[in-house]
Amino acid sequence: MVLLWRLLQRRTIARISGLKYLRILLADTRLRERGSTFLVLPHQSSLEKALVWLRHKGFDIASDDCYIAPNYSVGQALPPASAEQRQPGMVALQITKSPVVEDQDLVSIIEQRKPKHIIVGIGGGVQEKLGFYLREHLSYRPAIHCIGAALAFLTGDQKPIPMWADRMYLGWFLRLARAPHHYARRFAPAFRLPGMIWRYGSELPPLKITK
Repeated sequence: MVLLWRLLQRRTIARISGLKYLRILLADTRLRERGSTFLVLPHQSSLEKALVWLRHKGFDIASDDCYIAPNYSVGQALPPASAEQRQPGMVALQITKSPVVEDQDLVSIIEQRKPKHIIVGIGGGVQEKLGFYLREHLSYRPAIHCIGAALAFLTGDQKPIPMWADRMYLGWFLRLARAPHHYARRFAPAFRLPGMIWRYGSELPPLKITK
């Protein structure tokens, strides 16, 4: 989107990639102290590679400071507001899917350990919901960082993204070129962006309401 905006609108958007953000975050020496950092990762191999890499970088971190996220299911659909619940002028919308992420086990572990930083490195679209759930259910307010695959690029769990590609906004393209069968469907909706940016610019597209 940032690259398309520069090409089609001739305007530059300030942007920090997840990879650059993570590099800046991990440069803070306070995260290296034992118990200050807690990782939420997608599988065991991610955990093992993350521990090796982080320890090599001087982090005092153990396997107990990591959590392997389960396959979070999708919650129930939300019904439209009833006539009694709606405010004047409010339109009733039927939302067919409302993904809800819940993990009481993770909340219990974090409550016991009280880390200052929680780094969530699972799939986009899910990790943000998990981060919101943690923020709403923890008794204290740690920093919650949703960084997607950024840590996997550093640890070798996924093929690394060169910094030149990250600076040129081409990290997504390298991932697609390396594994088109895995990312094609995920990235397919993004091909609507050029037409939308060209047609609407900074304006929102009209809202389509299904009655």
